Amino acid sequence: MAPSTWDGDGRGAWLGLASGLAAASVLTWWLPSAGLDWQPNLVFSQPWRWFSAAWVHWSALHLGANLGALAVVAAWGWVAQVDRRAALAWALAWPATHAVLLLRPELQHYGGLSGMLHAAVVVVLVQLLRSGPGRRRTVAAMVTTGLLVKLFLEAPWGPALRVESGWDIALAPLAHAGGALAGLLGALACGVGRGTAAQPGADAAATVAPVPGPPRGGPPQSPA
Repeated sequence: MAPSTWDGDGRGAWLGLASGLAAASVLTWWLPSAGLDWQPNLVFSQPWRWFSAAWVHWSALHLGANLGALAVVAAWGWVAQVDRRAALAWALAWPATHAVLLLRPELQHYGGLSGMLHAAVVVVLVQLLRSGPGRRRTVAAMVTTGLLVKLFLEAPWGPALRVESGWDIALAPLAHAGGALAGLLGALACGVGRGTAAQPGADAAATVAPVPGPPRGGPPQSPA
């Protein structure tokens, strides 16, 4: 089967999406969050919130941590030589990540990049597991295991928000699980890794294998 144009180098699109998310997050830091964050009672009448929620951050620590993690995810996609399908899958996971939050209507406010970060990690893992030989696939399997354990320990089926020491915001575990699920479904739907040949030296991708940090995304105070 002849390679599709979607099997081509998607690193530019991947970095473009990461850069856009970073720039929008910084710019919206100075804007009122009320018009941009996730609010389930408004997302259908104000559909931009399906996207803008990712840009909203509740504290400087929240913003800085997510921007740092975004830089790692962007670099990992570059080293892993993501294809165009992967970049498309990550973009499609953007609104899908937030759609999962509809399962918890009591989560009246949400903002942050953490769901998108988990989606990106899963998209790259799918590509590495499906098309990466040798050490790349082994490391991807190890990271996948670690990510699954992390999501389980976060108990997204528990309280919609929780407080952890070291963070000055409330935490929304479902956002991480939702992002991972959105990334997986997007990757499978787009055929990520299908027909992507292993590149010489691609095992170097194993040196950058992030598992996103603690759950972030709820506002500083729990909603009523």
